[in-house]
Order: sequence, then C-alpha cells, then structure tokens
Amino acid sequence: MTSESDKHGNYRQGADWTRQQERSNLAILRLMVWISLTFGRAIGRLVLYGIAAYYVVFAPSARRASRDYLHRALDRWAEWSDGYRHVFSFASTIHDRIYLLNDRFDLFDIEVSGEEAIHAALARQPGALLIGAHLGSFEVMRAVGRGRFGLKVAMMMYAENAQKINATLEAINPAATEDLIPLGQMDSMLQACDRLDAGWLVGMLADRSLADDPTVDAEFLGKPAPFPLGPWRMAAMLRRPVFFMTGLYLGGNRYRIHFEPLADFSQVERADRDVAIRAAIDRYASRLEYYCRLAPYNWFNFIDFWQKK
Repeated sequence: MTSESDKHGNYRQGADWTRQQERSNLAILRLMVWISLTFGRAIGRLVLYGIAAYYVVFAPSARRASRDYLHRALDRWAEWSDGYRHVFSFASTIHDRIYLLNDRFDLFDIEVSGEEAIHAALARQPGALLIGAHLGSFEVMRAVGRGRFGLKVAMMMYAENAQKINATLEAINPAATEDLIPLGQMDSMLQACDRLDAGWLVGMLADRSLADDPTVDAEFLGKPAPFPLGPWRMAAMLRRPVFFMTGLYLGGNRYRIHFEPLADFSQVERADRDVAIRAAIDRYASRLEYYCRLAPYNWFNFIDFWQKK
C-alpha cells in the first residue's frame, strides 16, 4: 500500500467483505440448521452438494478470488472442480457447526496436535494467546474449550459484524456465545485479561483487516499481502506467549487441530515491541502459508486478498 488513500480503500474493502460474508454465512447456516435438525447429518451433507454448486455458479467475485488463491496454494491452474471443492469444504464446516454447538463430539473424529506445548506454557504462567485465521473450522477450535481436551478457550471477535449469525447459534444452543469476547468495546481488553489470568486460552483471527485497522505487508504465497496489526498490538500488550491455531477439515467427519508456538511477548519490553511484532507477523504469514499448502481447500477467504488494482 503506497498511500493513505489506498489504505483507507483497502480497509473499506475489508468492511464490505464482512457484511457480504455475514449474509452468505447466515443464508447457508439457517438452511443447514433446518435440514440438519429435521433430517440428521447424513441427509444434511447430501444437500451440501447442491448448496456448494449454487454458490460456485452464482457468486462470481468469490469464485474469482477462490481461483486466484487456489492457483497460488496448489501451484497450478485451479479448475472448476477445485473451486467446487473449496466451497464444499466451507459449507461442510458450517454444517458441522450445528452439531459441535450441541456438544455432539461423538459424531466427529477430532485429533489434536501440539497441546503439550500449550500445557507447558500454561504451567509457566496463567493464560496464553491463540492466533488463527479463516482456515478450517472456527467452531471445532472452540470445541476444545468445552471440556474435551482440558483447555478453556475464549474467542475474541467483532460481534457487531456477526450479530445475526450469533443469534442463530444461540437458537441452537443458548450457551454458544458464552465463550466469546466482543472486540471494539471499552472493556474488551479487560475481559481478555480476566480470562487469561484465570488460565484460559484467548483466541483471535489475524488474516483479515476490519474497519480502519492498519496493516503491514508480509510475504504470503508468493506475493506480499496485507495483514492487520491490531491482533499483534493486543498480543504485545497482554504479554503472553502466542500460538498459531487451526482446526483443519479433513473430509467426512475428520478434523485435526494444530497448535504451534509463534511468539512470546511475556518478556518483551515496550521499546522492543515493534520489532517483536514484525517478526511475529512474518512467522504467522509463513505458517499460514504452510497450512494453506497442506490443506488448500480450508482457507475460507473468498476475497481478493492480495488486493489487485
């Protein structure tokens, strides 16, 4: 980004995408809730094929963005079948939300990799930060915090950008939003500090800028791309170790959750924060690229992420 006007244009693009994503997520989610609660998961998954086909055909801007991303992640030309698989994976994770929200973990084969490092960090001091992306299942990550793996997880998110979705999730399970910390409010940082002091993991997503959040460019899939500074400034102020997190969808009923050390701000002095943040962003972009290549149909950023002019 070369000018202040470019920056503000890019920020508006991020905000527009948030509204677009809410509409598409909500439409799929409402339909999936009705089908799944009426007919069960097996029948619901059959309907996903038609839903995925509809969005591939009738969402041209998302289709072009998907193809651009897949071309980079697959290191080859992305065919229509690749785009379809990309959307189908997205729809599958939304569908599975319904059951994960109702604590139906028995329906899924969930593996966890790297939790030993998390427990070691928590043994040294209470609380740690998880930095993720729109990669895989957000809900399966939160499932870790509902007792199955002995970890308590709260996710920070811009609640005003997903009020309708949250209302739908609460209709499925009233406890669904209890482990959410709203960003952009006066007490957001205090809520995060309280959870961390109580030994919780607090998660944020850091692959998409919102509102007027400043960004920095980092190399990602062969070209510099803008990543928001906000999550990293917050991590530095909270002074905790930071782990990369993702819950990859592997097809069928299989998920694999990965935790991987990214940075440790617990001993970073104020004068050294900028350097530490820059290093953390570069490592984050590198690990995001790694997992995008490992599971390319799992990154659900259906936008022009590299912001071609």
